[in-house]
Amino acid sequence: MIGFLGEYEATLDPKGRFLLPVGFKKQLPEEGNAQFVISRGFEKCLTLYPIKNWEPIFENLSKLNDFDPKVREFRRYFLNGATMMDLDSAGRLLVPSNLREHAGLEKDIVLVSALNKIEIWDSSKYKQLFESLSPETFSGLANEVMGGGKLMG
Repeated sequence: MIGFLGEYEATLDPKGRFLLPVGFKKQLPEEGNAQFVISRGFEKCLTLYPIKNWEPIFENLSKLNDFDPKVREFRRYFLNGATMMDLDSAGRLLVPSNLREHAGLEKDIVLVSALNKIEIWDSSKYKQLFESLSPETFSGLANEVMGGGKLMG
């Protein structure tokens, strides 16, 4: 599995394409590094998965009980808009218009590492996200999520 680190600014061109930052391109494996799946994120952002990271997720989704209404609802929302894409010869990715609209992407975007995927945010929304989180709130969240330091030194 591929993991990512980093945060990069990019710009959408009038057709909705952006150049995949070199910092992320260097973190992709040599083989099959040009195929991705882009989909809606849990927040008002998009998620970009290298195909190698998407395949196990899709496999897990296909094993869920189709008779369970919650499974169908989750699949429907999670897969809604998911699109397979390839880097073009110039190293750009085209964001489908329905996904650009979902995330409110217009021109300036930020690509952010999210472990096995990359989140794509509208630049101003991403800044607001961090401006709304105080250091104290972040500290409390870290304590709650990471188990009060049990996992970290």
